[in-house]
Amino acid sequence: MRLESRVHTPVWMWLAAPAAALLFTLLVTSLLVAWAGAPVARAYALLLEGGFGSRFAWTETLTRATPLILTGLAAAVAFRARLYNIGAEGQLYAGALAAVAVGGLHGGSGFAAPPGLLFIAMIAAACLAGALLLLVPALLKSRLGVDEVVTTLLLNFIVLLLVSAMLDGPMKDPSALGWPQSVAIADALQLQPLVPRSRVHSGLLIALLLAALLALLLRRTTLGFEIRAVGANARAAAFAGMRVHTVVWQVALISGALAGLAGAVEVAGRAGYVTLDMSPGYGYGGIVVAMLAGLHPVGVVFAAVFVAGMLVGADGMSRAVGVPTYIADVIVAVSLIAVLVATMTTRWRIRLR
Repeated sequence: MRLESRVHTPVWMWLAAPAAALLFTLLVTSLLVAWAGAPVARAYALLLEGGFGSRFAWTETLTRATPLILTGLAAAVAFRARLYNIGAEGQLYAGALAAVAVGGLHGGSGFAAPPGLLFIAMIAAACLAGALLLLVPALLKSRLGVDEVVTTLLLNFIVLLLVSAMLDGPMKDPSALGWPQSVAIADALQLQPLVPRSRVHSGLLIALLLAALLALLLRRTTLGFEIRAVGANARAAAFAGMRVHTVVWQVALISGALAGLAGAVEVAGRAGYVTLDMSPGYGYGGIVVAMLAGLHPVGVVFAAVFVAGMLVGADGMSRAVGVPTYIADVIVAVSLIAVLVATMTTRWRIRLR
């Protein structure tokens, strides 16, 4: 058996591939639901109802989708240039710490600055923290050939240990009764809610705007063309006169800044302070979102809403029919594998010898 590149892919195959991936996902996960002793149709209905079936469900889904959009964009732009950023989780926490350092330690202690200026400084500090954290692995890759998958993954654990030390040290909130959390940012720096009596906030608008801007960057600018060229074939891009190392560094700054911004948005929009469990894996989830979206910035938005809806809906489904909430993770994982295989079949033909 061997793979053969398709000269032409018909339109019906591009339309049938995601439908087949969805059907395969439903089939596999329905077996697991039945194995758990729950009615399959009712479990799926509860899953969709919990994620998308009411005003409350939609607001919770969009709240959880907001950081997933930003980390998904971070992974998408990095993977486009074949800079495999697995460190968005650490960059998110680094951005959250930087946001509290500006908006909490200074903004909460009577720092003489207008709230608007302080908010811009807080966002800039978060983006800079995430960008610098990814710039180091990018430099190691471009200059010394060090695998960025290893360095970015290990930096996640280093940052989490740093967060733990800061929450038990100079950033600890003295009014938290011993609970390891940072001081809160100033009230004037909080993001405003989009829907009354809900947790969805204006950080969602920031994420949507950045998705549109990143799509324009990749399609309509010289840098976007260079990113796509380096991702397609770095040696050919260098032969054409492109500065591959510079492109990789620029991508690292953009990707790290987006992940750091996700941390600031979580602090300013939802939590108000940093804790060790602030992120339930948004950095790693962003990789799944980016792959489901085919590394397209607009697709990242829809993929993030899908993943968030599955995670939110799984809670209600679990309480109603007794299915473990981990079924949502299985659905997302199987759908990712199915989409990747379906996409591969649209580009390659399987030949049997």
